[in-house]
Parts: sequence; structure tokens; C-alpha cells
Amino acid sequence: MTNRQPLMLAVVALVGLALRPFLTGVGPLAAPISAETGLTMQGLSALTLLPILLMGAGAFLGPEIQARLGAKRAAVLALLVLGLGSGLRLWAHSALDMLGSAVLLGAGAAVVQAVFPTIIKREFPRGINLAMGLYAAMMMGGGAFGAQAAPLIAAWSGSWRLALGWLALPAALTALLVALALPPEARAPQGSRQGLWHWLRLPRVWLLMACFGLINGGYSSSVAWLAPAFQDLGWSAGASGGLLAVLAVGQAVSALATPVLASRGSDRRPWLGICLAMQALGFAMLVLRPEAAPYPIAFLLGAGLGGCFSLMMIVALDHLPDPAQAGALAALMQGGGFLLAAIPPWILALLHDLTGSFTLGWALHLAAVLAVCALALRLSPASYRGALHRPGPQHSGGAPAE
Repeated sequence: MTNRQPLMLAVVALVGLALRPFLTGVGPLAAPISAETGLTMQGLSALTLLPILLMGAGAFLGPEIQARLGAKRAAVLALLVLGLGSGLRLWAHSALDMLGSAVLLGAGAAVVQAVFPTIIKREFPRGINLAMGLYAAMMMGGGAFGAQAAPLIAAWSGSWRLALGWLALPAALTALLVALALPPEARAPQGSRQGLWHWLRLPRVWLLMACFGLINGGYSSSVAWLAPAFQDLGWSAGASGGLLAVLAVGQAVSALATPVLASRGSDRRPWLGICLAMQALGFAMLVLRPEAAPYPIAFLLGAGLGGCFSLMMIVALDHLPDPAQAGALAALMQGGGFLLAAIPPWILALLHDLTGSFTLGWALHLAAVLAVCALALRLSPASYRGALHRPGPQHSGGAPAE
């Protein structure tokens, strides 16, 4: 480990920590937000759906933004937008105010998530498993923190606005740290701005998008509706927020530990299979007996989601040795994946309105996990070179990766 790497690991941790509390803090406060802003169940689902949609759409623009601004500048500006989105919630009084803040939060998170894998691969060429695991673990840990802190701050202050809006401060401080800690960047070659859409003609890109999207659809639905689902069963806002926190702790532990364990070999599929099995068991228990063991169910489900998130990011980066090209592939995977992942919370809200229960929605996620099990069999390391006919200068402007 070089002298700079402890500082860079701190940057990775704090950036990851900033990317999820604004999502997980909303669910436990759904009742007071709805009462004071007039948001319906569909409207509340949009507070999760809009940011995740923007994470998807923004990821497609990530390589172009990175080429024009550089990964460092793009990350700093995006973190400031993230802080602005949270800060505006201090003065939110209507549904439009909340939806507008959700747009800013989603846009900021989208750009950070699109450009930061490039920074990680560049700064940790031989330690990417640890760095990406830490990034994902802190992202999930931020989710745990948001779910637990939001109802506690709301109860202490009497204001759900303060419980959501104070997140502006850590986002701004993280932007400052990134600006000071990351080294200056050379501008990307002009040709590297061209031809990224060529990759969308490759079946492997769509396979990565499908796996990432179906996995993260489980996360977006859990963040949006796990707390309200248990509130339907008589749980308080604080207790249901604690359940979300347990889920996010499971995500954080697995997101860090699984990549380290998987680093012993180049084939990530066995560990993906273990994490998918944990998800399947968690969703099956939510369908069959949610009150049998709520906290173990939440931890198991979170561990499956967190491990799969880290491993899918590493699988995408494994495909290409060049950091810029690998980052572009990871951005495309996140783009299509997050667009797909934005749909399930809305479907679960609709099914809840029709049936009065979230049971059918959890069953759909169980089916999605089984589908990913089949798709992930194709992600063998031996297939990487053949699956991506890496664009040469005539397609992407970059040198072919060897």
C-alpha cells in the first residue's frame, strides 16, 4: 500500500457513505411526509423511483461528462448537487418541493456513481476488490445510517424536514475532501468521447444491465417499501426504520467481505450464487412468514443484495484492463440497470393499492432473483474477451485493450 492509499481509501469510504441516506431516510418517515405534503403512496414511491431513474439515465451520460470535465471535477460538482438536493428539503412544504429535491439528489448521485468506478480502478490497480468492496459497503452503510438516523432525528427535533435536510452538510464536506485529495487529471483524448453507444450493440452489455437491474430492483423496493410493509403489520416508524437499518448493515458487511473472499479466484460466479441464494431465501420469507424472524430476514436479504452489488461492479470492471474503458462499461451497466431498478417500487405500490398487501410484490422479486441465477451462469472469466469486441479507434477512439 502506497503512502497515498490510506487517504484514498478514506475518500472512497466517504463518497460511498454519501450516496444512500437520502433514499433510506424517506421510508420510515412516509406517514408525516404524506400528511404534510399530500403525497400519495404513488407519490411517495416517486421519491425513490425518480432518483433511481436518474441514476440510470445519468450513468449513460457519465462517460461524456467525465471526458469533458474529468472524473475528479465531475465528482466534486455532483456531490455539491447532492448536498443542494438535501438542503432544499429543509424548506419542503409541498409534493412538488419533495419531487424537485428528489430530482437533484438523483442527478448528483447518478454522476458520482458513473465516474467514481474509474477513479477506483485508476487509484487501486492491484487492490480493486478491497476498494470496490469498501465503496459498496459504505454505500450500504450509509443506507443503514439514513434509515436509523432519520426517525431518531425527526423524533428528537419534531421535524422530518431536518431529519432529511441535514444531509447537505456531509455531502458538502465530502466534496471538499475529494477536491483536495484527488490528484489533478489530464484531459481525456478527444477520441475517447466517441462511440460509447457502439457498446450497446454488444449482448454482454445488455446481460450486465439485466443482472444489475434485477438485483438492484430488489434494493429499491426494499428501501421504499420494507418499512411501510411492516408498519402495515403494526410496527412503529422507529421500529421499521431499525429493520431497514439491519437490512443495510447486512448489505454493508457483505459488500465489503464478499469481494475480499471472491478475490481468491477470477471467477465471481460461485459467490454470486451464494448471494443470490440469500436474496431468494429473504424474499421467500417475506412472502410466506414475514413476522417469523423479521431482523434475520432483513439481514439475510441485505447481505444478498450487498454482495451482489459489489460483485457485479467488479465483474464489469474485470472485463477491461484500461480504467477509462472499464469505467465506461460499468457506467453503461449502471445506466440500464438503474433504469430497470426504478420500476419495481412503482409496481409494488400499484399491487399494494390493488391487493392491500406487499406479498405479491415480494414474490415478483423472488422470481427476479431466480432469473438472475440463470443469467449469471454466462459471466465466466473465459468469456470476457470474446463477449466484448473492444472498440478500436474507429469505434471508440481509444486503443484496443489487450
